Amino acid sequence: MGSNGSDRRPLIGLPTYRERARFGTWDTESAVLPIGYATMVERAGGIPVLLPPTGVARPELVDRLDGLVLTGGADIDPARYGRPLEQALGYSRLDRDESEFELFALARTSGLPILAVCRGLQLINVALGGTLIQHLPDVVGHEEHSGGPDSFTVLRVLTTPGSAIADLIGPETKSHCHHHQAIEQLAPGLTAVAHSADGTIEAIEIPGDPFLIGVQWHPEADTSDDRLMRALVDAATNRFG
Repeated sequence: MGSNGSDRRPLIGLPTYRERARFGTWDTESAVLPIGYATMVERAGGIPVLLPPTGVARPELVDRLDGLVLTGGADIDPARYGRPLEQALGYSRLDRDESEFELFALARTSGLPILAVCRGLQLINVALGGTLIQHLPDVVGHEEHSGGPDSFTVLRVLTTPGSAIADLIGPETKSHCHHHQAIEQLAPGLTAVAHSADGTIEAIEIPGDPFLIGVQWHPEADTSDDRLMRALVDAATNRFG
């Protein structure tokens, strides 16, 4: 994993989508991820490592990482939280579910610092026993969280005083949102530490955990604010000993 000198940078895993993509003369199945995730890791001092969904994650993969970002993407299969499929469910990717639920479990066992983004926050909640709202506009009565095609809605989010995320970003932040699902029943052990004006849970953490933070918004969309990623990279660097 490189030298043990002070210039060593932590390897940060970034799960990717498996989607059809066009580039050059090709139109083919590809492992893709918005470049904002990788550049955010680089700006924060880490090395981004793209992780395609190629089956169940293995321990030797996690052993080579110093930190993990559970990235955004498709809706999680509602069968994983014991609910039938609702008509408003967006597209799902069972290959990502298979890979990333095990990836999260292995990362937790290894004590990797974890930052979860949008789908990643939802995955953590489901993995630990919580449930999701399959279509948030049906509950809150508006689509302010949903953004639009290739766009984000910027919403005000208030953090909980004394929480780890409040210590990192302050009492409030402007969040770049693009989601139609959210936490319904919070999983045991998780604490909701930020909310939007309509009461939607916007961030979670585990009190006392070395570093596990999930946010419903997309920090990679805001190039002026790398505080969450810098905190993850710092936590990953501290693991070098």
